[in-house]
Amino acid sequence: MKKEEAKSFFTTEQEKEIVAAIKTAENQTSGEIRVHLENHTDEPNLEHAKKVFEEVGMTKTELRNGVMFYLAVQDHQFSILGDKGINEAVPSGFWDNIRDVMVGHFKAGDFTKGMVEGITMAGEALKKYFPHQGDDDINELPDEISKS
Repeated sequence: MKKEEAKSFFTTEQEKEIVAAIKTAENQTSGEIRVHLENHTDEPNLEHAKKVFEEVGMTKTELRNGVMFYLAVQDHQFSILGDKGINEAVPSGFWDNIRDVMVGHFKAGDFTKGMVEGITMAGEALKKYFPHQGDDDINELPDEISKS
């Protein structure tokens, strides 16, 4: 059986759909959303995702309101991480419902729908805590899916 690869996990069309979901979500909130894919990590998923969070610049937003969806494709593991500003503002268990919805799609083999729905839900939830700043709101981080 061929191993899944982060670089080709999503088709070009699927990536466009995910990036469109990021752009739509970011139009509702000053929060920044990113998706990062890797093949595998030898570290615990969440611990490694925290390192990647730093590496891809998620902590560099003015309000510390970045969200990263991290997926290790060969490990079949994912994490949702919010930066300090988000985690200080939102209630305990904030990410649990989003995670559960995504897991349902992932188990059904629909990773694109899982990512799109998770991103959409994150945007909806974040607009309560970090509303869009109108013309003053700049896109602080790239919307494209990063891979390593």
